[in-house]
Amino acid sequence: MSDGVIRRKVTAARGEMAEGGPGADRGWRLALARAARDQLKAPLEVTMLAQARVGLAEVLEVPPDRALVAVLEGPGEGLGMLALSPEVFQAMVEVLTIGRVAPMAAAARKPTRTDAAMLAPMIDAALIDLEAGLAEEADLTWVGGWRYASFLEDPRPLGLMLEDVAYRLVTVEVDLSLGARRGRVVLALPAEGRGCKPRSKAAGAISDTVAAERRFAEELAEQVSSAEVRLEAVLTRVTLPLSRVVGLAVGDQLVLSAAGLDKISLEGLDGRKMAEGRLGQNRGLRAVRLTVGVNAGRGSAPIADPAVLTPSGALAESRSGATDSTDQVPAVRQSA
Repeated sequence: MSDGVIRRKVTAARGEMAEGGPGADRGWRLALARAARDQLKAPLEVTMLAQARVGLAEVLEVPPDRALVAVLEGPGEGLGMLALSPEVFQAMVEVLTIGRVAPMAAAARKPTRTDAAMLAPMIDAALIDLEAGLAEEADLTWVGGWRYASFLEDPRPLGLMLEDVAYRLVTVEVDLSLGARRGRVVLALPAEGRGCKPRSKAAGAISDTVAAERRFAEELAEQVSSAEVRLEAVLTRVTLPLSRVVGLAVGDQLVLSAAGLDKISLEGLDGRKMAEGRLGQNRGLRAVRLTVGVNAGRGSAPIADPAVLTPSGALAESRSGATDSTDQVPAVRQSA
């Protein structure tokens, strides 16, 4: 194969990458529709889309009469333009103010700063969605990183604000609220993109996997954090003969010689001591004020392991298994 043929193939490939694929075409349609759905709560359909590469002079002639002209700021301190025809921006403002598009279209009027402030979130939402949708497309270099910056009552100052370079012009005809209003939206951005390069398919797959793992961890943490934990406030423990326990009746009294209201043990269902506190009240209800935190009690042995008190006050060794009587039972828990 000759050098001339190779050179022509390489040049064609570079040109194709520079122009990008159909990403911006489909992406801008979806971005406008989603922004209208999420920000305006109104259906929007793109009925026609056209792309062109033009100079600054042609960009200045594009905005329709009395259009809302939004100046966009992007990578490398670049400036772009988004123009909404009077039919479009007035219909959008009607949806935001009265909740629907008026049956009869109002007379065309000049846009105001209030109109621009109301529609700025929708403009940003569409640009953000467009950027996210083209994360793996070549068009990302010229559509990525653009946001609403300011508003112009008259498009004539654009000639002084915009750079004299080539621009990519995306013109769409939109249908708002199922045909209630139709108009034009024009997007003009510098053709030589200064934004981020698209990520590779493999990098995108890895990123999606990491994002999925992060979401799973967050959802699991939320489920665990919302789970209920039961703690018992224990005054003291005593050891009684089984015959005494079986014979207990209403009105019987147990001597709690080691009990203290200033030393309440908080235990889990497994008998493990989690914290200590003192008995009190809060808003008329019994409460326990912590004096030793959970971290201090974490990892300690169950409260039943140390020596416990018999009714007479004598010590019974629980670790060795020796007890005063063969029919004694383990510690009886007296809950506050």
